[in-house]
Amino acid sequence: MEACHQTIFDFAKRTADMLVKMFGNRCEVAVHDFSNLENSLIHSAGNVTNQDIGSPITNLVLEELRKTPSEIKDIPNYKTHTKTGNIMKSSTVFLRDEKGNVIGALCMNYDISLLMNMDEMLQDFISFDEHQPKSESFFTSIHNVIQGMVDQVLHAFKKLLSLEEKIEFVRQLEDRGTFLIKGSTDYVATVLGVSKFTIYNYLQKIRTQNEYFIPH
Repeated sequence: MEACHQTIFDFAKRTADMLVKMFGNRCEVAVHDFSNLENSLIHSAGNVTNQDIGSPITNLVLEELRKTPSEIKDIPNYKTHTKTGNIMKSSTVFLRDEKGNVIGALCMNYDISLLMNMDEMLQDFISFDEHQPKSESFFTSIHNVIQGMVDQVLHAFKKLLSLEEKIEFVRQLEDRGTFLIKGSTDYVATVLGVSKFTIYNYLQKIRTQNEYFIPH
């Protein structure tokens, strides 16, 4: 290492130590000196990849070093693996001297395997059975239950309903169990602008049709 580069590498080492203290033992930050690529690793904070001081530079960095200094760019947030198969998020920042020459690198690796497992567990926990298209609403009074069910069905119809649509409207409410609730007939009659006896007639017709319907 050239003496004029000592300050740069000292700063990189302090940065590496601070990052690991901040992010914990799943984080590793390595400092490489490119004056000797075969033994470029001069400092390592944390221990994720199990590299020893004096380890060589990586193939990814070598590919960058083949470029001219102005073409060499920092490499953020890429996927890597440990020898044991753990997945890491990695980033490489190239260190430059006052002339812009690349002299080394600060390489950060974070083992995200545990986080990925937790994410998989979380996604499994918050997923729903897509084959169950049911919806459920929660109310504070029985009147709100009736009103909510009527509003849900009414939303699919036009504002002015024909006779056939009124019967279909009542049919859908019947299928949802609306008329099991006391007082629902009066409320539905008010919404449709008919008498409750008309609703009874609709229901009688619907229930008769259901009784004699034989599915194929």
